[in-house]
Amino acid sequence: MAKRIDIGGLTAYYGSHKAIEDISMTVEPRSVTAFIGPSGCGKSTFLRTLNRMHEVTPGGRVEGKVLLDDENLYGSGVDPVTVRRTVGMVFQRPNPFPTMSIFDNVAAGLRLNGSYRKNQLSEIVEKSLRGANLWNEVKDRLNKPGSGLSGGQQQRLCIARAIAVEPEVLLMDEPCSALDPISTLAIEDLIGELKERFTIVIVTHNMQQAARVSDRTAFFNLSAVGKPGRLIEIDETERIFSNPSVQATEDYISGRFG
Repeated sequence: MAKRIDIGGLTAYYGSHKAIEDISMTVEPRSVTAFIGPSGCGKSTFLRTLNRMHEVTPGGRVEGKVLLDDENLYGSGVDPVTVRRTVGMVFQRPNPFPTMSIFDNVAAGLRLNGSYRKNQLSEIVEKSLRGANLWNEVKDRLNKPGSGLSGGQQQRLCIARAIAVEPEVLLMDEPCSALDPISTLAIEDLIGELKERFTIVIVTHNMQQAARVSDRTAFFNLSAVGKPGRLIEIDETERIFSNPSVQATEDYISGRFG
C-alpha cells in the first residue's frame, strides 16, 4: 500500500559539512513529487535521506524526522535494510547486475529477502516486468544478460527489480538523464502508471519533465556558495510553473539563473 511521507526539520551532513538544512514537507501517497533546482543544492542528498541511503556515505548523518505514515524511519530500533526494502530506489544510470540474466536481475531482491515461495518466483518476475512495461520485449530472452538490453530497457529492468519486492515508495534520481528522448517518454509514461500503486519522488533537471510527470513540485536552492541547500517552495506543479509564490522559483523556472 502506497504511503504518505512527512519530513520534519531534516538536516543532512557529510562529516562537518551541512549539505541541506531544516527541510520539512509532506509527500502524498499515490502521487508524483518532483524535486527541481540548480546543481549542488542537495536534491539528490535529500532523496537519499528518504530511504536511509545517505548514511551509507562516509560521514553521512541525518538530523530530523522522516515519517512513513506514522513510523519514524530514523527511530531507534528501525532496521535500515527494511527501510530500503519499503522505500525502493532507481538511480540515474541504469545499473543491472552485469553477470545476471534478465530473470535473475528482477528476482535478485526477492532472493536476498527470502520474501517469496519458489513456485511464485516466475509469476512475480513476469508481473514486475509487465509492471515496468518490459515483458513483451524480453519474454523470449529472460535467460540472456540484462546488460545486453538497450539503455532505456535497462532502466525499465531496474524499475522492475525495484518494484518486485513490493515497496510502498519509489525514489527516482534523474532516471532519464542518460536516456534518449524515446526512452525518456517511455519512462515518463511508466511513472504515470506506477503512481496508481506507489508513492513516487523524482529528482530531475528537466523542467518540462517535472511539468509532465509530477503532481507536486519542490524547488530547492542555495542561499550562497558553500551554504546548505534549502527547500524554497513546494506546491501543486501547475501552480509552481504558472504562478510560484517565491521570486527565486520563478527566476529558476524562467531560466534567469541556475
